[in-house]
Amino acid sequence: MSRYLAPSKIGLLALVELYIEGAVPNDAITPVINFLISHLLDCSLTGASASPAERWREAENTIRLVVSVQHFEELLAPFAAVDRLPGRSLWDRFLEKLWGIDSLHTLHEFFDQLPGHLARTKTELRELTARGEEPPSGVLLTRNSPFGVFVRKSHLEYTRLHFDHVAELWKMFVKYRQSTAGYWRRRNPHHSRLSFDSVLLEGEHEWGRQTDGIAVAAYGNMLLMDGQDPELPVSTDDIESLLEFQIEQVQKYGTRVPPKIREQFQRLLKSSRVVPSLSHYLNFSDSWRSGEFPAAFDQLHRYFDYTMQNRDRLFYQYALLNLGIVQSDFGCHKEAVATMLEAISTAKENRDTTCLNFALNWFFHFGRAHPNLVKELEDNSMLGSGKELLAFLRAKAKETGMWILWSSALLSEAKLGLSNGESISVAVESMVRSSQVIVEKNVKAMMGPQLSMGIALWDRLGMTVMSNMTCEVFLRCYVHSSVFDDELKLTCRMAGMLAGKGQYEKAYAKLESIDTNSLRSAKPDQYWHLYRGLLKLRRDLHHNNLDSAEALLSQLLQNTSEDIESDIIFIIDTLHIEALIRRNDFDAAFTKADRLISELRESDRDSSLRIRLLLIKVQLFDRIGRPEKGFTLAMRAASMAWRARLLGQLWQAVGALANILNALGEFAAADRLLVAVLPRCLETDVAYAAGNLYNLLGDARAGLVGEMKRGRGGGLLEERGRVVIVAHEALDEAFRCYEAVEDAVGRCEVMAKKATLYRVEGDLARADECADTYLRLRDEEVARKG
Repeated sequence: MSRYLAPSKIGLLALVELYIEGAVPNDAITPVINFLISHLLDCSLTGASASPAERWREAENTIRLVVSVQHFEELLAPFAAVDRLPGRSLWDRFLEKLWGIDSLHTLHEFFDQLPGHLARTKTELRELTARGEEPPSGVLLTRNSPFGVFVRKSHLEYTRLHFDHVAELWKMFVKYRQSTAGYWRRRNPHHSRLSFDSVLLEGEHEWGRQTDGIAVAAYGNMLLMDGQDPELPVSTDDIESLLEFQIEQVQKYGTRVPPKIREQFQRLLKSSRVVPSLSHYLNFSDSWRSGEFPAAFDQLHRYFDYTMQNRDRLFYQYALLNLGIVQSDFGCHKEAVATMLEAISTAKENRDTTCLNFALNWFFHFGRAHPNLVKELEDNSMLGSGKELLAFLRAKAKETGMWILWSSALLSEAKLGLSNGESISVAVESMVRSSQVIVEKNVKAMMGPQLSMGIALWDRLGMTVMSNMTCEVFLRCYVHSSVFDDELKLTCRMAGMLAGKGQYEKAYAKLESIDTNSLRSAKPDQYWHLYRGLLKLRRDLHHNNLDSAEALLSQLLQNTSEDIESDIIFIIDTLHIEALIRRNDFDAAFTKADRLISELRESDRDSSLRIRLLLIKVQLFDRIGRPEKGFTLAMRAASMAWRARLLGQLWQAVGALANILNALGEFAAADRLLVAVLPRCLETDVAYAAGNLYNLLGDARAGLVGEMKRGRGGGLLEERGRVVIVAHEALDEAFRCYEAVEDAVGRCEVMAKKATLYRVEGDLARADECADTYLRLRDEEVARKG
């Protein structure tokens, strides 16, 4: 196998010659140039692939990597050749070039005349003038143009080949074009079975019957094949290009190589005499993504052992960096911290700023996810606190031109400020600066984290419509240039918002729309199944199907290991508490809520998580008939939510205060609070939370009705009737919200309240209707459980 040259390269050179000779018609110039450039520069004039499936389809068809004869035919057959006989296409002209190379000597001549297509240098022009020769005319290639570089490199690589390699290249070329023999024979009747080699054709009369034996001795059985050989002859450069393409896709988009591409690559690799060291890194990436811990370690050691054997210890810090990341992904967190600290020290010794910045960035995010493991390090080492580390990363990334890291550091600063409940304007400033870096430096890969921060900001401000729109913008415009993890998380975020509005089927469909090949990686597949389980658990709890919910919870709680995102773990824990509340197991719910609050206090986590737990405790006090005991907690939650501008949780805290006021008989104050916050709560698109507030509003107005004594004046009766009407309207809105999310307990509770209110007013007919609806809903839930 040649290091660079292959039969496909000869085909590309022939196509370049056709272009230089002016044989390409005007309507074919753009497709031909695009075809050549896409194979020579690994780019396309028509733009990049629009989706991961298309990118891998290109690789599956070996486009840009190994060019088969069929690719040339698909390109050239639709176009007519210039200055040729009628009915002859550009494909016929191209085959004339290929079959014109009819011997090893002709192959030598083909490569020897390549420098004649290049523009002459000033020195060469002076030499021509001194000899009295005219400079060449016609279309010439500049030496630094893409075509010129390709022609020069091909000529140089051919002159470096030994004779046995040249002979092997000739045999591979004969085998490469053999699939066109039938078509060429029909177009050229004088073509015989030995026309592929002029030496055999000329010696046929001299050798006689021995000619076939000589042909078999020289070429073997390859000439008996009429079709395309499934294994294309490739060069080492083709193998390395395929490796680099696969590794780029894996690193850039975070997905695994599809099985078909993997099989094709393994077949090509078997035909290679030298196994490139990058193949070990590709195997490492595939094992890592698939969750094979021993295989990932083995391939990682193979790759970096080979690297350091050839490049001393210059890349030792990158071996440690990859090893630390793998250890972290497989749950070996203490070993990962030790390895990453060694990588930081080695990068400092070798003055490798790039590796140092990546290691420090990983260390910051790891510290946010596992604060207990790095708490002592921040106090006893030179790494400093999170803010100091981010400031250092931001400055160094700007100095070294690491635009992705610079944008990531700015977004991390914004996220850190939001989680600590600091100023919204400061966080927005960091996000705007990050956006400026992304736009000015065209860092498309950072659009996912940038828009994710925007979604988090809109959620905090209680504007779910803007969050929904931002998700749609990413999934429609930026998903194909971002890593798969961003696509997965924002798709799950979109599904969660749909489930919050009660659109469960659309939420499931949104999750199912994710590319199945991308879910072949272990962690994304685990995340996808966890999130789908959370949606199913949420729906079961609303249906009050506690047996199914507890069975699902037992599976989800087993996956709450340290390598799962802390936010997902917290959601599972809160849903577990809700299941305990619905089971009336208040002691266990209290115990778990107190434990989570103490853990959050020690780890100094996001303030929104602490507010949620405070509201859960307030709900627990209400369920045991002691809502007044939750007053301090509700006030604290409202105060924290207001300071951090967590408006969605602020409305829930106000609802908790209104419930306490209802219990104390302050119905007018509760009514004013709820009327003030309900319009803003509806902006969050969380139907269950809005249903709770409407339910409390109905309680407050029912309490106002009870306070109004029956009097003889018409004005008092009229006012009392109006309050009854608005109380029923609030309960009707609560029923619609509960019905949207399919909450069984909420709908039954609302129907019971409406029936009681009608009965108190003396409207027995409507009271019976509400009672019948209550019984029907309860029977439906029992039948659904059965």
